[in-house]
Amino acid sequence: MVELLAPAGDLEKLKIAVLYGANAVFIGGLKFSLRSRASNFSINDIKEGCLFAHQHHAKVHVTCNIVMHEQDTEQILEYLKALEAAGVDAVIASSIHILKLVVEHTSMEAHVSTQTSCLNQEAVAFYQELGVHRVVLGRELTLEEIELVKKDTQLDLEVFIHGGMCVSYSGRCMLSNNMTNRDANRGGCAHSCRWNYNLYQENIKKNPDGDYFAMSSKDLCAIRAIPKLMELGIHSFKIEGRMKSLHYIATIVKTYRMLIDDITNHSLKEFSFYESLINKAENRLTSTGFLFGIPTIEQQLYDLDASIPNKDFVGIVLDYDKTTKKATIEQRNYFIPHSSLEVFGPHHNDVIQIKEIFDKDYQSLDAARHPRQIIYVYTEYPLEKNDLLRLN
Repeated sequence: MVELLAPAGDLEKLKIAVLYGANAVFIGGLKFSLRSRASNFSINDIKEGCLFAHQHHAKVHVTCNIVMHEQDTEQILEYLKALEAAGVDAVIASSIHILKLVVEHTSMEAHVSTQTSCLNQEAVAFYQELGVHRVVLGRELTLEEIELVKKDTQLDLEVFIHGGMCVSYSGRCMLSNNMTNRDANRGGCAHSCRWNYNLYQENIKKNPDGDYFAMSSKDLCAIRAIPKLMELGIHSFKIEGRMKSLHYIATIVKTYRMLIDDITNHSLKEFSFYESLINKAENRLTSTGFLFGIPTIEQQLYDLDASIPNKDFVGIVLDYDKTTKKATIEQRNYFIPHSSLEVFGPHHNDVIQIKEIFDKDYQSLDAARHPRQIIYVYTEYPLEKNDLLRLN
């Protein structure tokens, strides 16, 4: 069975990813992680996350994938032993030193990070000799190239299927470091490729006023490549985005879970169906990246700001009383009474009509306008804890 691997920036997102269909999650610890601005996990958080994941037959992978400087070499084995004791299933690393320590001194799986830009059979063979369990292939490969690599190895292979793409080989861009002193290879990328720029030639501005000039790529969406990747026997499909929202993770994970299951059950729908579900969470334009060939201008973002904040996600269900029909909801975005809401959960999709909204003192509200406010609504629909609500 193919593994669907989801990102988790904190415990709440970890649990949502697992409940909505992920077979495994990848997280960052407080040390050696490549997302310094994510809500990285303490050892106690990792223990709790592993316990929850394992109870739901899912695995936890921890990233230790910074490019190591001399000061980073201290206490690494002690840290790996702590991860092992916490119940971690695998460590994702780009440093050969860390990979060797995982292989030789722990029972955890060693996964080679995409930061190594592993793009060919020879590189995979090298890591196989090192004793690793899995290689995460670089995002710069076509389906044909992935097939060639797969034919020549017994290692598990992991392929990115959704999320942000790097303007350079993954993680090797120096724009952020040069412009802001925030090192992409040490977890601090400022995404300089997505900034607004003016283009000058001989002191003459070449882009029209108001136009957005950047050099970043569209995000990856591999929905149309999933059947081929499954046919090739790729072991793990990876969704990028440890800093993404809870709603984003739930939507993307459930959509790919549905797609994978539909292919397995020979009930594949039109690709546009799955893409329409993805679009409920996306706020950037997407493309198929390198999967179907070398990217063209259609896969780039040069002349428009394509980020559209999505405020359709309005709440998460904390509890539902089947006797009184009262739902306890944590509000996430503004909505008003008499709204039509889509119930989006691990086990169902439907639409409900909300008549009144009440605060914690059971006072009727003219709107739910305070983020994370606890509110109550009454509905005959049997909501479940961790269902998400979004505007229909």
